Amino acid sequence: MRFSKIGQSVGLGRQAIGLVMVLLVMAATGPTYALAQVGDVDLDTVKAGQFDFGKMWTFEYPPGDYFTQTYGFQADDAWFERARLSVLRIPGCSASFVSPNGLVVTNHHCVRGRVTQVTRAGESLLDDGFYAPSLDEERRIPNYYADQLIAIQDVSDEMFAAIDRAAVDERERVQEETEESIERRLRDRYASEGDSIWVQTISLYHGGRYSAYVFRRFTDVRLVVAAELQMGFFGGDYDNFTYPRYDLDFAFLRVYDRDGQPFRPQHSFGFSEEGVEAGDVVFVIGNPGSTNRLRTVAQLEFQRDYEVPALVDGLSSWLMVLGIFRDAEPEAAEAMNIRNLMFGLSNSLKASTGRLTALNDPVIMRKKLDAERQLREVIAADAKLSKGYGELFDQLAEIQAAKQQHGGSYGAFLALGNPRLGSVTLRRALAAHAYLEGQSASLPADSVEALKSALLEIRDQPERLERGYLTARFTAFQRYLGVDDEITRTALHGQTPADAAQALIESSLLGSAERAAAAVESSQLNLEDPALQLASVLVPVYREFQRAAAGFAREESRLESDLGRVRFEIYGSEIPPDGTFSPRITDGVVKGYEYNGTFAPPYTTFYGVYDLYSSHGAGTEWDLPERWRTPPEGLDLATPLNFISTADTYGGNSGSPAVTPRLDLVGLNFDRNIEGLSRDFVYLPERGRNVMVDMRAVGAALDHAYDADRILMELKTGQLFETEAAADAAAR
Repeated sequence: MRFSKIGQSVGLGRQAIGLVMVLLVMAATGPTYALAQVGDVDLDTVKAGQFDFGKMWTFEYPPGDYFTQTYGFQADDAWFERARLSVLRIPGCSASFVSPNGLVVTNHHCVRGRVTQVTRAGESLLDDGFYAPSLDEERRIPNYYADQLIAIQDVSDEMFAAIDRAAVDERERVQEETEESIERRLRDRYASEGDSIWVQTISLYHGGRYSAYVFRRFTDVRLVVAAELQMGFFGGDYDNFTYPRYDLDFAFLRVYDRDGQPFRPQHSFGFSEEGVEAGDVVFVIGNPGSTNRLRTVAQLEFQRDYEVPALVDGLSSWLMVLGIFRDAEPEAAEAMNIRNLMFGLSNSLKASTGRLTALNDPVIMRKKLDAERQLREVIAADAKLSKGYGELFDQLAEIQAAKQQHGGSYGAFLALGNPRLGSVTLRRALAAHAYLEGQSASLPADSVEALKSALLEIRDQPERLERGYLTARFTAFQRYLGVDDEITRTALHGQTPADAAQALIESSLLGSAERAAAAVESSQLNLEDPALQLASVLVPVYREFQRAAAGFAREESRLESDLGRVRFEIYGSEIPPDGTFSPRITDGVVKGYEYNGTFAPPYTTFYGVYDLYSSHGAGTEWDLPERWRTPPEGLDLATPLNFISTADTYGGNSGSPAVTPRLDLVGLNFDRNIEGLSRDFVYLPERGRNVMVDMRAVGAALDHAYDADRILMELKTGQLFETEAAADAAAR
């Protein structure tokens, strides 16, 4: 009932109310789904498994013996070096070299925004796809880069020596200074003429170990091929995080050197035309994002009860606002790139809903509890370990209890001030409050001028979007702080969130950029303005929350670092660290699984694309681009399109190459199934699968749909063809 009231309070129509109810009910019913999976399981028998902490192996601790013994090939240093140097980290995703001429492959969704960037007047590359038929027509992506990990140095001892000598309140500063010193030293060591070297100190095991990663950064990266959005995201958000799947989610880039010539990497992956079958091993190499597998049970319980529900609610409300705006003003929304923003938010919402389901799954939480019990017992049994680390779990639990005193603030202030996901009127109010505060505090003139500029630089956004965002924020105040809270009362004045938002925008001098600028120049801006009245009440509470949260984070980080040290001392690299968006390698096998009363096959084919298109029809999420509506001539519809494996992947692994023991490329990781969303906290190969684009489908598409022979032949032969005509001539 309250979901419908939320929709009505902001003036939504029936269709929009339906959208928000779908999004919110997903979150609300998550725990019910999880509990249903327990069935007759006796929770007292649930124990931690060998690989519950996953298989996100690092290259500084390569599992060579494990790979060799488990899969029957020689996983030596040379093998790991070729694997590492063939992989790239790109903004938000992973990629890999697939030819000796700097050709790179990744997912379409990883470069979706970049496709928009290089689109020229009169083009719609996102919808129509892109292919550069010659080397000269490959389009450079502005402000883009790709990083190749060329060296790793364990700097744990240096970091620990500096941190342990520092006073508690100086540790954060000392850590930053030590990291900067290490990074300067390694930049100087590895720099050479023409190279752009970037060094990053990575905290592993939440500060239990430290490694310095040296990257060669390429800044001349050009778009070569991109599938149509409808092929790369076939099935849309409905099919996101599901399987069976039918996505042609690929794109090709090329890295160029400082002379503007195609870069010639030392190593690259081969192209497998045979592909893989059920039971085959694959290795997925990429950059998984942050996970929470090593957190304590108390920390996970706080996430379950406060942080993740607030995030789910926030994502739902932002999507609702954006969806209403897009439907009402499609041209303006497209110009503002709202489509890509909504793709990202929808992805985060579905992932967060899956995380909430996992945190409410008693089997998962019991496994986490058993793993924690085992570690506690080992620490308690060793007098030295017990003295140094015996109270860590209790201390971390005490911090979670203290954070609960600010529980409502996590939802009320979520992403407050975010320029893409909030009210500009409220942002101006916060900026104006800081400006007036600076004036009254007699700050130096240049500081006051900087605060003034920050206020005046906040531009307007479409009225419908502004009203929706402010309504969503007022709704969050009401929900998380309560109707009697001073912030809520000042925001609403007894009105509904929608009416209060409309009234504030109309009555405040900060409701538009023009009125705000005039008020500043005429010195009419004062605390009597309704938006500034709200800011005056909001700012002290928000600052106190930020101060408290920062304190909790610092103390939590210190304790987690100690926990990481003792964990590594006990288990070593047998337990891999949490994801850190740094290069990892994981192993798995191609394998179907039971779901929804049936069985998911290990791979899908192009037949499924046309079945879904025929079943759902044009104008749906399963529509096809014009060139695909009739199967391209020569395309074998039995060609494998997507396949799955038990490899341990996570967000950031999009675009990651899936390779064979011979390091031949067979797939591109682009998703997980619904059951795999629990991987933030635990790796359960019996439930989860990663989903990959089969390179056989990519090859077939290049050949029969895009007529990109010069790229297909480069994949197969390693030879660079400057034009499509040259490739055609060589093929004759």
